[in-house]
Amino acid sequence: MGETLKLFGWKVSPYSHRAEVALRLKGVKYEFIHEDLANKSDMLIRYNPILKKIPVLLQGDTPIVESQVIVEYIDEVFDGHPILPKDPYERAEARFWARFIDEKVRPQAWMSCWTDGETQKSFIAQAKESLATLQGRLEGKKFFGGDSIGLIDIMACSLALWYGVMQEVVGLNLLNEDDYPELCRWGEEYRNAEAVKECLPERELIVGFFAPRKDRIFATKAPVYD
Repeated sequence: MGETLKLFGWKVSPYSHRAEVALRLKGVKYEFIHEDLANKSDMLIRYNPILKKIPVLLQGDTPIVESQVIVEYIDEVFDGHPILPKDPYERAEARFWARFIDEKVRPQAWMSCWTDGETQKSFIAQAKESLATLQGRLEGKKFFGGDSIGLIDIMACSLALWYGVMQEVVGLNLLNEDDYPELCRWGEEYRNAEAVKECLPERELIVGFFAPRKDRIFATKAPVYD
């Protein structure tokens, strides 16, 4: 494992953050290669020709793509901080919640910000139900897996920072301390973890991206992170 790892990503992207925080939890050195998503590099297209998305982790000349796949690969290949549990059932359970976050919570939260009228009401109702379910999974623990950051926490990173910024930009107050105290407490714990702070983008940077693009994102509903 002597070769230098390279991570193709974008600092504002929570998907890039997932890969970065996994590397930092393991104490693995890497080179971050910043991608201009409006003009993706030939290298990115070369190493992820099918999806043409970030993040891409490059080990030697071998690319690993998709954020959850990258996180799990890092956990399997490198020693140090465990990201997934050792017990097979607990690993399967962690993967279930990771999928729940990406397939339900993330799109519902996104669309609750970038729609209006009855459509927005529907997405807000769905998001509230999913957030309540996710909060129940915490069960008073510091992190979703217990006392330390694991797969579920990494996959839920958008709720710790990015979603709050989007709410601020569009004037929504869905994820708040009154309704979701455990999720908000978890978000603060996550943001203040040393490995997270090392690669978490400044809030102002995220605001500076979303605020001037508010109308365009609202019109297209298109994801802007990859």
